[in-house]
Amino acid sequence: MNTKYDLIVIGGGVLGTFHAYHALQKGLKVAIIEKDKLPVSATVRNFGQVVPSGMDTKWQNYGRESLKIYSDIQSQFDISIRKNGSVYLASNDEEVQLIEELSIINKNNGYESLLLTKEQCLEKYSGLRNDYIKAGLFFPEEVTVEPRIMINRLLEFLIKNKGLAYFGNTKVVRCDSLLNEVVVLTANGEIHKTSKVILCCGSEFKTLYPDVFAKSDLEVTKLQMLQTKPQADYQLKGSVLTGLSIRRYEAFYECPSFDGIKAKEASDSFEKEWGVHILFKQATDGSVIIGDSHEYADAANIDDLGFDLRMDVDEFMITEAKKIFNLPTFEIQNRWCGMYSQCKENDIFEHTIENNIHIVTGIGGKGMTGSAGFSKENIKNIFNLK
Repeated sequence: MNTKYDLIVIGGGVLGTFHAYHALQKGLKVAIIEKDKLPVSATVRNFGQVVPSGMDTKWQNYGRESLKIYSDIQSQFDISIRKNGSVYLASNDEEVQLIEELSIINKNNGYESLLLTKEQCLEKYSGLRNDYIKAGLFFPEEVTVEPRIMINRLLEFLIKNKGLAYFGNTKVVRCDSLLNEVVVLTANGEIHKTSKVILCCGSEFKTLYPDVFAKSDLEVTKLQMLQTKPQADYQLKGSVLTGLSIRRYEAFYECPSFDGIKAKEASDSFEKEWGVHILFKQATDGSVIIGDSHEYADAANIDDLGFDLRMDVDEFMITEAKKIFNLPTFEIQNRWCGMYSQCKENDIFEHTIENNIHIVTGIGGKGMTGSAGFSKENIKNIFNLK
């Protein structure tokens, strides 16, 4: 291949694609090499909730930048962004205390949020059960996306409008750093040359750099999600996060009363064992996605998680969901598991090989929310740009 790129991104998921987007915005010549025809892993197997409100301060800032980026792209090309807000529903006095404390933190951070009374929550969210809700915290700036639509349309936008070179169904088998360039060899014998490589795919990381992979602190999380049949004449706006989310999401770790409240929780409950917290999001076809659970294994032992769905976890999530909302139907039309990698100790995995090969992966559950903002900063750092 005769084309010389400024950047080749290995992995076309949301983290890799937004690195490509920001490099293209800086006028660089960019290619993405994706092992599948289009991304099929964590990027398309999640809720599609863009919720900076759930992140710690560092990642909330990346998420807030992501909101601006999503809005800008959506104004040019429909990638399924809906600005319909997020809400945290508190079910008891401790959760009310946490959302009140988070609202103060948000005010100090300049991030808009609105405390809702029980009555306001019941009025705003149809089907919400009176015996569950105590109060809510609403974030009007947050958005939802349709994951299986968004990434494909984003790639289409970059190819058509920004000059991205995209190589699907292409497996990278070798990267060699030679002086001021990197030579990338694919399984079909193609050779691509580039100034820099950013590797955002766990499978290529494992095969290309097994020693680095083995020493990493990456673990894999398996999540179960369900999708109801379309709800007749029913609308649920935005992302809905509930009491178990309030007790799990990192943003609440910064609340003064969080540690004391967590210390009183039972450690042997079913939701603790399987990492369950209940989320709702209505898709554009009217169905409601419900989840999710969390099961962990070291990245080197990903096969230990298997591909089977635990029906007891699914049934528990449905039972808990029914305690929160009276949906027109809880008949399930689809069940699946998603998997993503994350670090045990750090918030993302970053490792540089010979100056020009940058491994960036393990963003965990922050990918849809934080990738756009984080990648903007990372491209500036990697290419020493202003």
